[in-house]
Amino acid sequence: MALYALGELAPTISSDAFVHPDCVIIGDVRIGANASVWPGAVLRGDGGHIVIGDGTSVQDNAVLHTTPEWPTVVGRDCVLGHGVHLEGCTLEDEVLIGNHAQVLHRAIIHSGAVVAANSVVLPDLDVPSGALAVGSPAEIKHGRARMDDIRHGAASYRARIEVYRTGLRRLD
Repeated sequence: MALYALGELAPTISSDAFVHPDCVIIGDVRIGANASVWPGAVLRGDGGHIVIGDGTSVQDNAVLHTTPEWPTVVGRDCVLGHGVHLEGCTLEDEVLIGNHAQVLHRAIIHSGAVVAANSVVLPDLDVPSGALAVGSPAEIKHGRARMDDIRHGAASYRARIEVYRTGLRRLD
């Protein structure tokens, strides 16, 4: 993995986390226990901090950034799909962000909510618990999120940690 300090800002990664060797982590990034960061992901805490909660997966090619005014905070047991872009937003615990979705400044995604694939959550949008945010710009569909999908996704990525930790080997 490419870990970089930027001045005094340096990543803090739990010893129980799995961070793939082909991701990039810069600056004030805090990664919790049993969290995972997968190939091609970029977490750039150069202006403010990024928090990845325990058990959360940051999947392939995700981009997480922050600003001095708005940190990017992700709770525990969240699923951040492939190609997700988060910038200066807050995700509470047990949230699923679908592949290639974007969640922008000051948006809040509450526990048990889902942002559908390819959706764009505009600044300041508040997605309530149990809701599905879908479309570009995202519209709220109350009561449409499925907690089982979130929990299944989080558990499947936590299970992959040990498989990768013990079985991954480079062949070149």
